[in-house]
Amino acid sequence: MNKMAENKKQIGNKKQPGKGSQETVRKILYNMLLLLYPNRCPVCDRVLTDSLICPQCARRLKYISQPVCYSCGKPLNDAVAEYCLDCTKNRHEYRQGRAVFSYQGPVRGILYRYKYSNRRDYTEFFASEAARLYGNWVKTLGISMVIPIPLSAERKRQRGYNQADLFARRFAGLCGLPYHSKILIRTRDTVPQKELSARERKNNLKNAFKITENVVNLNRILLIDDIYTTGSTIDAAACVLKQSGVKEIYYLCISIGQGQ
Repeated sequence: MNKMAENKKQIGNKKQPGKGSQETVRKILYNMLLLLYPNRCPVCDRVLTDSLICPQCARRLKYISQPVCYSCGKPLNDAVAEYCLDCTKNRHEYRQGRAVFSYQGPVRGILYRYKYSNRRDYTEFFASEAARLYGNWVKTLGISMVIPIPLSAERKRQRGYNQADLFARRFAGLCGLPYHSKILIRTRDTVPQKELSARERKNNLKNAFKITENVVNLNRILLIDDIYTTGSTIDAAACVLKQSGVKEIYYLCISIGQGQ
């Protein structure tokens, strides 16, 4: 089902300039796939015909809003504070980051299904919301390339896909930004970060990433991941990129925890 859902989106988004008959065929194919594999709400799984989420379900999601940490983008309780406690104490390798949702409520279940239950059809919803909220932000940054946080070869083989890759590719397409999924690779399988402490997370990711191509001509890179917790994964990837010649690293993720 999810493979067909991907095909549906590719057909719906593919532009074929030229003869009007080509456009007609494209629309017919898209509508046929939409009938067979309609959009479903990522919260309640209800079939939808003209939206990507139910209006009532959308109200249950906690979007990130000001005030947020200037560095990592975590929401703050103190409107006067500029940085969260973590960013005050620790120096990050990236320059700035932002997130779409707070990691609470229905978002937890949606992301779990997106990562582990083959719900690749959620990609359009996540990418569309990210582009709506942060499309202008990334364009003002002058991003040279959008790059997803990679999975190890073993984990990708087990799961069948990398959710960060799906999200990053579609987001880049919506924003008209260059995209590359092979520049940054993960050289080894690591223990899942959620099982480790903050210090263990940093050690777990030492030498976990590698650059496969020359990146000295890339001034600003936007890293994409699904969840930001302590920033260890983004920092490890950003460090490798900076050592290879990239000047500034930014990141965007689907969801993030609460700052202090």
